[in-house]
Amino acid sequence: MDHRPRFAAAIAAVSLLALGAGGHVGAQDADSAQKPASAATLRYFEETTASLPWNDREDFDLATRGFVAGIPGGEITKSDGKRIRDLKELDIFKGKRPDTVNPSLWRNAQLLSQSGLFKVTDRVYQVRGIELANLTVVLGKTGYIVIDTLTTVESAKAAMDLVRAKLGDKPVMGVIYTHSHIDHFGGAAGVISPEEVAARKVPIVAPGGFLKEAISENVIAGPAMSRRAIYAFGHLIGTGPKADISDGIGPAFNRLGNATGAVQMLPPTHEVTKTGETMTIDGVDLEFQYMPDTEAPAEMAIYMPQLRVLDMAENANSSLHNILTLRGAQVRDAKAWADDLTKSIALYGDRTDTLITSHFWPHWGNAKILDYLGAHRDMYKYLHDQSVRMMNEGMTGEEIAENLKLPKPLADRWFNQGYYGTLSHDAKAVYQRYLGWYDGNPANLNPLPPEAVATKYVEAMGGPDAVLALGRKAVAAGDYRWASELLSRLVFAQPENHAAKLALADSLEQQGYQATSSMWRNAFLTSAKELREGVKTGGFDSVAGAIPAMPLSDILDLLAVRLVPERALAAPMAFDLVLDGVAEHVEIRNGVLIHQPIGKASAQKLELTRAQLVAAITKKPQESALPADTAQRLSAFLALVEAPKGTFGLVTPNP
Repeated sequence: MDHRPRFAAAIAAVSLLALGAGGHVGAQDADSAQKPASAATLRYFEETTASLPWNDREDFDLATRGFVAGIPGGEITKSDGKRIRDLKELDIFKGKRPDTVNPSLWRNAQLLSQSGLFKVTDRVYQVRGIELANLTVVLGKTGYIVIDTLTTVESAKAAMDLVRAKLGDKPVMGVIYTHSHIDHFGGAAGVISPEEVAARKVPIVAPGGFLKEAISENVIAGPAMSRRAIYAFGHLIGTGPKADISDGIGPAFNRLGNATGAVQMLPPTHEVTKTGETMTIDGVDLEFQYMPDTEAPAEMAIYMPQLRVLDMAENANSSLHNILTLRGAQVRDAKAWADDLTKSIALYGDRTDTLITSHFWPHWGNAKILDYLGAHRDMYKYLHDQSVRMMNEGMTGEEIAENLKLPKPLADRWFNQGYYGTLSHDAKAVYQRYLGWYDGNPANLNPLPPEAVATKYVEAMGGPDAVLALGRKAVAAGDYRWASELLSRLVFAQPENHAAKLALADSLEQQGYQATSSMWRNAFLTSAKELREGVKTGGFDSVAGAIPAMPLSDILDLLAVRLVPERALAAPMAFDLVLDGVAEHVEIRNGVLIHQPIGKASAQKLELTRAQLVAAITKKPQESALPADTAQRLSAFLALVEAPKGTFGLVTPNP
């Protein structure tokens, strides 16, 4: 089923959306408060969700099976007592669904709200529902093997405290990262300290390319990705019936008024680079399937033959995933994803009695696991193959997205619903992977930029008052996609037109309520909030936390994309940068930064410790004063670069 918002025609107008002119700043505006679900939205729910298999309650049994205990007190705090997670927020899902939440997404949120320690098998346990991902513990001969470590040190520590309280105070004998996304490695230091890893030589295992991908992802384009992630994950809207209700693959937690947890990855001691590689940790045999360029650039599945347990990482979650995330990333390979699931079935299908993943809940029973993996694989294969078929028939990405529907045998499965990715934007991603941004129509080869074309559209349609009236009419009729198209043009043509912003917010808000995808809901509702209240600062810095662990060459690549050409052209320079004994020759020329490794630095060198360079880049105080010559050289170099502000407009033009 296509879960993009569709719109009922000719629904009775709501009085607060009454038509009228007055499009200029200072004219009478519509109410700027959040709105209830409209009649069109309620009808949309009836039309699009009634055919779902609501009598299938198996997932509720799976999500609650094996519950042992919750986090004591229902809160996770930092060492200073500041709260980072309030698990009691999840109690909302014991109540009735609000009219402002899609019924299917509410079901998803109810299932993901199951929080605590769960027994999977006699020797496998999971802590679920305290962050976006799961922490898995395997009982070895003498201690614990931990698979994935959550996002933050505090949450990982809380998870391990719960494990030890219920299963015994045992040491961690190994850590395994299934893939290179931060919600699976960021809390590593809360599982085991770096000192203990070094002292006991504890293995930390990851897929090939993990360290490079974990450090580099979201760094070069970090500010842009972080700004977009604020929309996708609802960082600024809180949680609740008219806000973030689920993160699709994990529970949503209110980030407003809570502290930010610490992130500390422990570098791998071994990377798996081929399928079939085996190892034994604390008496537990492990087989690996190397699955690069699927859900993450570096990813692997783990099979435990003694336990007949298969961990599919994030390649077989109980939701359609992203082929291209809304925050932005490299386009994933839907064909490789489906093909690797086929290999998983061939390698482990007849040997598996229990299947776990990095999100959601386990599956038990060989026949049910084969059915689950097969139908989930078929979805990705259908998405890829039919998108390409339509592409080869001349359809553009937008046309494919509008027409692609899963066949009923796949559409009727709960685990194929679009709670995170959607058929719509995934189909566009498949198109992009093969053909790129250009749809082949020369009229779209060199279009006007958004503000310029918006101004001309508004003029051609009779001016701002006429466009505002048409937009309000579309909102009142429940034609929200068309309303957003019209009103967005007006906002980009007249950024100070407050009435246009409020009307656009109303159209986007209803699409947020209607969305099955958590990412779409959050993006729509965040944009409505910013239209009503203005762009707010906030969110997170995906770059500063990564710089301390980045190789010198990656740091210089980051500085290269921050180079201000006018400054660089006025101050060319060349020198050798030495960071803790590693040297790169740096040259500023023709408005670009060029660097390459060298064996030995020349006399023209800038020698620093990592801490000194990181402090200078992040504008933090130095622990001790630098020598005058070093400080001058460093200042002259960094004066050529400028960090992005990260608060640019998305639903409005850039200021």
